[in-house]
Amino acid sequence: MENYNPQAESFYDELFEAMGKPRPSAAPLIDWMSHLSPAELQQYQKTAQVALFKLGVTFNVYSDNQGVERVFPFDILPRIIAAQDWDWLAKGLKQRIQALNLFIADIYGPQQILADGKIPREIIASAPGFLPPCQGLKPPQNVWCHITGTDLVRDHTGEWYVLEDNLRVPSGVSYVLENRRVMKSTFPNIFQTMAVQPVDDYPSQLLETLLNLAPPQLPNPTVAVLTPGIFNSAYYEHSFLAQQMGVELVEGRDLIVVDGYLQMRTTKGLRRVDVLYRRLDDAFLDPQVFRTDSLLGVPGLMAVYRAGRVALANAPGTGVADDKVVYAYVPEMIRYYLAEEPILASVPTYLCWRDSDRQYVLDHLDQLVVKAANEAGGYGMLVGTQATPQERAEFADKIRANPRNYIAQPTLCLSRVPTLIEDQIEGRHVDLRPYILHRGDEIHVHPGGLTRVALRKGSLVVNSSQGGGSKDTWVLTE
Repeated sequence: MENYNPQAESFYDELFEAMGKPRPSAAPLIDWMSHLSPAELQQYQKTAQVALFKLGVTFNVYSDNQGVERVFPFDILPRIIAAQDWDWLAKGLKQRIQALNLFIADIYGPQQILADGKIPREIIASAPGFLPPCQGLKPPQNVWCHITGTDLVRDHTGEWYVLEDNLRVPSGVSYVLENRRVMKSTFPNIFQTMAVQPVDDYPSQLLETLLNLAPPQLPNPTVAVLTPGIFNSAYYEHSFLAQQMGVELVEGRDLIVVDGYLQMRTTKGLRRVDVLYRRLDDAFLDPQVFRTDSLLGVPGLMAVYRAGRVALANAPGTGVADDKVVYAYVPEMIRYYLAEEPILASVPTYLCWRDSDRQYVLDHLDQLVVKAANEAGGYGMLVGTQATPQERAEFADKIRANPRNYIAQPTLCLSRVPTLIEDQIEGRHVDLRPYILHRGDEIHVHPGGLTRVALRKGSLVVNSSQGGGSKDTWVLTE
């Protein structure tokens, strides 16, 4: 890495303070890797990618005409987070999840935050993720968001920001586990030297979270993972997690409501399901309540859920907090529900439904990142600094036509991590998605998370569907 210059541009580098000067947390790794030739690093890279291929670590791209399934790109140079940084992040994430859960419970209950004018009522009423059929629901222990993936970024000063919250069906944790498995087999010795916190207990932590939702009087509750099927972009993860937890993977056609309970078809007849980890969007869960044309869900599921005879994770309706317009109000939620100041900063956000914000955005499209309020995967997004005049003009028309659907944010100088690009080590932009499990009396922040890396030079878009890859995330012990 002697030729790697972290200060070639004004970005925060995760592993280096300056050229030839690694950050203290990364020093043992850099010292070890400095003894490897570029050819050796490339060989390690190929070995790791082949291992992931053999494990079947793939994702699907719906818009790709060249085939549905791809191996998830992986880079062997890890991202390192010092123990002190992680402790602070975990504290901030717990605070945020606690406030978001209270918000969702309030929105589907008394709606006090709206009555008090802290969030405009029309923002919630117009949110696609707000589902009136969920009003009055009482999830076990009043927990709505059991599994959350919160996207974090660092700016050019190294300060952390929350980029967005994913509370419906957050994906990616299987890549975290498989990346670590491959890294430990590729570089076994360095893990002992670095004292990296383990991540392989996530399936057992997830299963404990799900079992915690079952009625306490049930001696042996049945848990199942509900998948939309093999063509879903995250099907690999659905099957992986079910297998790791030792529970059944089911599709909607495998389930039926009989005698007021959710039942699973098996070779030995029907079997009751007590907890369903659904990896299916709300709209498709129950054609009797949501989309009537859904063939993926289970007719009558919501009636069973409302009666308290099955638990769902995450609870239906949590998507209201995924809305990027609602995201702008999370700091206010923390103050309102917890009477605390936010630990983690949110990115300053312009809401295009406001006349003054919209005019500012339209006047500064060449400087801002514009996002559709309910898109994911890097779609529905304009990076103004990298867009053509025609692309900016087209987005301006979209904003004028539907201002509620768009937000804009400053273009952050995302931090970078050294990345192996062919036979060179170059800086590439990254984000981080930690996974948080909410059990009511405990919120567990799993150490590390999915570091996504923009493999295209200069790109700020890290999504796998847009050409991004991933890295192993090493959270160090004290």
